[in-house]
Amino acid sequence: MESEDELDMHDAHDDDDDSVDNEEDFYSGGEDDAAAIDSDDADVGDYEFVDNDSDDSDDMVSYRHQQNYIILAEADIRQRQEEDIMRVSTVLSISKVAASILLRHYNWSVSKVHDEWFADEEKVRRAVGILEKPVLPPSNALELPCGICFEIYSRDNIQSAACGHPFCNTCWTGYIRTSINDGPGCLMLRCPDPSCGAAVGQDMINLLASDDDKKKYSRYFVRSYVEDNRKTKWCPAPGCDYAVDFIVGSGSYDVTCRCSYSFCWNCTEEAHRPVDCGTVAKWILKNSAESENMNWILANSKPCPKCKRPIEKNQGCMHITCTPPCKFEFCWLCLGPWSDHGERTGGFYACNRYETAKQEGVYDDAEKRREMAKNSLERYTHYYERWATNQSSRQKALADLHQMQTVHLEKLSDTQCQPESQLKFISEAWLQIVECRRVLKWTYAYGYYLPEREHAKRLFFEYLQGEAESGLERLHQCAEKELQAYITADGPSREFNEFRTKLAGLTSVTRNYFENLVRALENGLSDVDSQGTCSRTASSKSIGGSRSKGGKGKMSAFRASGSSRTIDDTDHWSCEHCTFANVKSFTICQMCQQRR
Repeated sequence: MESEDELDMHDAHDDDDDSVDNEEDFYSGGEDDAAAIDSDDADVGDYEFVDNDSDDSDDMVSYRHQQNYIILAEADIRQRQEEDIMRVSTVLSISKVAASILLRHYNWSVSKVHDEWFADEEKVRRAVGILEKPVLPPSNALELPCGICFEIYSRDNIQSAACGHPFCNTCWTGYIRTSINDGPGCLMLRCPDPSCGAAVGQDMINLLASDDDKKKYSRYFVRSYVEDNRKTKWCPAPGCDYAVDFIVGSGSYDVTCRCSYSFCWNCTEEAHRPVDCGTVAKWILKNSAESENMNWILANSKPCPKCKRPIEKNQGCMHITCTPPCKFEFCWLCLGPWSDHGERTGGFYACNRYETAKQEGVYDDAEKRREMAKNSLERYTHYYERWATNQSSRQKALADLHQMQTVHLEKLSDTQCQPESQLKFISEAWLQIVECRRVLKWTYAYGYYLPEREHAKRLFFEYLQGEAESGLERLHQCAEKELQAYITADGPSREFNEFRTKLAGLTSVTRNYFENLVRALENGLSDVDSQGTCSRTASSKSIGGSRSKGGKGKMSAFRASGSSRTIDDTDHWSCEHCTFANVKSFTICQMCQQRR
């Protein structure tokens, strides 16, 4: 069954089938398109939906929503632990306590336990501390000495592990408490006897530990299932107790927890597609390291000739006086003593010595280093400011999304006389804005580390980035500014259904563009060859994922190194899966082998 929103979108799509519908206009950047979008009377036909009846779109939708991970709450973790323990206990015919010790030793890998056990059971027992036959104290002994305090106790006050070494309950409790307070190492607790390696299981903990120690032990036990398991990790969001079970080798590492925090499962930083984990690590280190401080000092200051402290020139005169206790007076240009300067050196605002020495090449190295540091700092500042701006815009969009879901949707439902279930397209638009701001933010880190020598790729990247910014701004403005008029309206508006069509269309088009942009950047902009020209898929059609109707669609060409190439829609069709431009006579994509 289709939801009401899907039915509404189908209706809107069917009603406008005869209108001009070119998604490439949305991202072509042409003046005609901008005027059409910005106009209040923009035709709803300018916003194309994904046709949910086609097989290709079904594949694309399943691709978008395919999850390669499972979010686990504490109850889920305990259930999985219990299932694994029961499976090992049943297969190996051992107690559940022994099975839990085995799994803990082999990092909760059931297959590893089975392989090692059946390869050499005796070796595994020795390594883990599981005895095949428990040792029992003499049955006729009414009293036994404690191996720690050496006091004599009745059998009721003496306990022992499978090894049979007797210790009093008080010593056992103290030994367990100390081990638990020392950390997760208590999960591999051994007999207190220094010469014994017998394991102490959870049954002893439950019997002899205090209630607080039992709770601590239980938390360590649950956390070990996540922290020792290569397939699971905790959500890194502050205060979040969910874990993520990830299918390794299944594609994207991006994970969204139930707490709404998105992160990379591989490096546990925030989600950062299309940038790889190594680039993210370098970018974060650069943002927090002292290297940029040193670059700024080198670019904007000079060392005092006497005490060598860096000095920033904040006044117009070349006469510089160092701070106490140095108080050395010198010329900013040539760094010579000010007592040697005056009218004979060009006056107080010039320095003939400096100009002469510069012509002779004396200051070349210092000036070159200062100029390089200044250029490096300006370049870093350019990318960082835009990275930070998109980050703040994303935070603002998250706040707006929360306010929309908690306040405005209910008000809009009452004003426009529509159930909230039919207003989900607004939340979907804001969620898309949040995601696109994240992607756009990380494209600036991508651009910063893009090699300067790859001029064609840089041009292509900047073109795609500019188109992405333009499209996102249109969606953001529609969801933020245009929607406000309907929220503050006194009653139902006839134009609201047209607004629904427009916003849903913008959301769909922007989603398609950014998905293709991410794939292009992850592939290293392979559409640009080594000669600095752009392949067929490097056009705005392949990135925008646009389609034309009746073979009359327009196409904007990407220019690189002074040359341009245009793909004729009448001779080629763009694959919906990989965006490869295929010859029209082919019915199977020559790149990904998917049918047309």
